[in-house]
Amino acid sequence: MMTTRPFSRRRALLTALSLSSILVLGGCATTGGAVQSAAPVAPYRDTLALQGSIGINYLRDGKRESLTGTFQWQQTPAATDVTLVSPTGQTVAVLHVTPQQASLQQSGQPLRTAADLDSLTTQTLGWSLPVAGLRDWLQGYATDAQGQRFSASPARNTVVTRDGWKVEYMTWQDEQAAVAQPKRIELTRLGAGEVEELAIRIALRPTVAE
Repeated sequence: MMTTRPFSRRRALLTALSLSSILVLGGCATTGGAVQSAAPVAPYRDTLALQGSIGINYLRDGKRESLTGTFQWQQTPAATDVTLVSPTGQTVAVLHVTPQQASLQQSGQPLRTAADLDSLTTQTLGWSLPVAGLRDWLQGYATDAQGQRFSASPARNTVVTRDGWKVEYMTWQDEQAAVAQPKRIELTRLGAGEVEELAIRIALRPTVAE
């Protein structure tokens, strides 16, 4: 049975994000019997704006925990900004990531900075958010375990990355479109540092950056 930890400054996000919206990211059904398109995803964009729902399930110190919410994503060639929002609309964490530094601002808490986001989010939120990978994965791209560039399609929808993430493209905005766009993505990783197991489910509502 999943449990949530009591309120603490270190785990403020766990109390702010409700489990009530877990059904939003529930079963990711695949279409049965239909011929899936082999058309690759759209060309990669360095500048991008996206938003959607996010669900996190992780095992740490023998305790399994879950949380859900929504997110806003902005990336440019120089930086990535992520805003995590509770189901009630409260902004609970803002992340700013550059190749040199990561910062995390939680509601009512001092700004925290670190050289990398993995350690910062693990220490602060209890789980790690792979922002560097997501810059690729949200668009249907990845670097596979052999170091080769991977481009997803409805017919080629799973990859294991060089850093140990399994990325699965469960559904698409339109599986028969000439240019496919991811809709629901599942990310899983075992032995992710302090976190023994980590699964992240994302449902995208794409928007075009100005």
